[in-house]
Amino acid sequence: MAFMEKPPAGKVLLDDTVPLTAQIEASQSLHSHTISTLSLPLPPKKLIGNMEREFIAERQKGLQAYLDVITTHHILSNCELVKKFLDPNSYSVNYTEIALQHVSMFFRSEPKWEVVEPLKDIGWRIRKKYFLMKIKNQPKERLMLSWADLGPDKYLSDKDLQYAVKLLSSCSHPYIYKITFATANESSALVIRPFSEKGTLKDLIYKAKPKDPFLKKYCNPKKIQGLELQQIKTYGRQILEVLKYLHEKGFPYGHLHSANVMLDGDTCKLLDLENSLLGLPSFYRSYFSQFRKINTLEGVDVHCFGHLLYEMTYGRPPDTIPVDNFPPAPSVFVVSVLESILTCEAMKNGMPTVSRLLQMPLFSDVLLTNSEKPQFKIPTKLKEALKTSKECIEKRLTEEQKLIHQHRRLTRAQSHHGSEEEKKKRKILARKKSKRSAYESGEEHSAKYSNSNNSAGSGASSPLTSPSSPTPPSTAGASSIPPAPPPPPLPPAAPPPPSTEVPTQPSPQPDVSASRGALLSSIQNFQKGTLKKTQTCDYSAPRIS
Repeated sequence: MAFMEKPPAGKVLLDDTVPLTAQIEASQSLHSHTISTLSLPLPPKKLIGNMEREFIAERQKGLQAYLDVITTHHILSNCELVKKFLDPNSYSVNYTEIALQHVSMFFRSEPKWEVVEPLKDIGWRIRKKYFLMKIKNQPKERLMLSWADLGPDKYLSDKDLQYAVKLLSSCSHPYIYKITFATANESSALVIRPFSEKGTLKDLIYKAKPKDPFLKKYCNPKKIQGLELQQIKTYGRQILEVLKYLHEKGFPYGHLHSANVMLDGDTCKLLDLENSLLGLPSFYRSYFSQFRKINTLEGVDVHCFGHLLYEMTYGRPPDTIPVDNFPPAPSVFVVSVLESILTCEAMKNGMPTVSRLLQMPLFSDVLLTNSEKPQFKIPTKLKEALKTSKECIEKRLTEEQKLIHQHRRLTRAQSHHGSEEEKKKRKILARKKSKRSAYESGEEHSAKYSNSNNSAGSGASSPLTSPSSPTPPSTAGASSIPPAPPPPPLPPAAPPPPSTEVPTQPSPQPDVSASRGALLSSIQNFQKGTLKKTQTCDYSAPRIS
């Protein structure tokens, strides 16, 4: 359609679920600040002496801890304000204005719709906006319009995307929420569905009002209380049935969480089937991207169901994943299902199938009263496109998991390398290596010295300096000892004597060892008897002629 503009060439599709981190490197004095209304570890202030170096350093540590809590909190870390603060370059666009422009253009071509009011921040996605609507000839009926930008996992062609999104309005299933109208273009999509005053399953768990902002509803609940056992069993069985149906149809989902399950009486109905077509990242992506065994969209759905079941049981999401110890539950069968999905062993072995979960005691005895026959016809050509898109989504997930795994190994190695115990080991190894190299160099020098003596036929105990060389240090004591038979070899532990007798100012002669050998040979071969007798002619006395 013409109401949505084409994305600019080279547009970068960001994954908003990627956690951001912040590191405080310096401090700056400002005249104003904002204090969060949530219960967060904001460091204390000081009126007098607040510019002292010790106080600034202490407060900087406190602010770093404060930032760490925000960036590791699952809901806060995905908040638009946090993203804009930590990464203003990537999140400088006002998506509310863009959504209003697109919706206004849509109403020009579809005049029967009318906006009642914008539903500000009722969802967690930064690039998805909601509006309350009505039909002009049916003013009492309320509808909800959602506009969303395309995400990083959009692999369908523009033609297939438009066809698949329009096809959603023909889907009929007892556990899928009805779509009134849906359309898409190269840049975004627009979906209209009935508005429920009762809200979602998450609204039921948190006792929240559907129109309130997402942070207000779910970030800091006043009362934490899980659902009754029968509700857990019924809702869980209905959600598993619709997941099984989508898997059999080859339709990728991957976006299950309690805010995507609408309540219609005692029936759960799945929302936002269009998300996977648009390439939007999952709400729990930062969790399952840590585990390489969760590498298919079917496995992603099962993992997300584990989060949902935990939330229905305990009234809150799990603190960490994996979960080793579960609080008391209404039934041991609930814990059995949770252990098969959320424990460390489950993460290592892989997720169970939806069919396996349906056979477990918690859900196997639930009777479903809804007899509506599902209808969702997907053409063969579109099925192939969806299959290819699903494979591409799973490939990107696998590559991201590989990078996270490599980064984790590198971080562990760096942490181990920087530990005090490892530093001590390295010092000991360095000392041993230094001693070994000194011993080897000494042996090599001794071997060279011995070879030079043998080649000259010498048996001297130590090398003598040349006449032009200065006297070596007295500690060696070699120059004052007369020539003697060669001593036995030096023990291995002691360094060789030549290392201490190197002159401080060596002679510029080209071959010192050869000169010393010749000198030693001349001295040793000297025989007094070979000297010729000489006659002295004394010409010193005066001669008188």
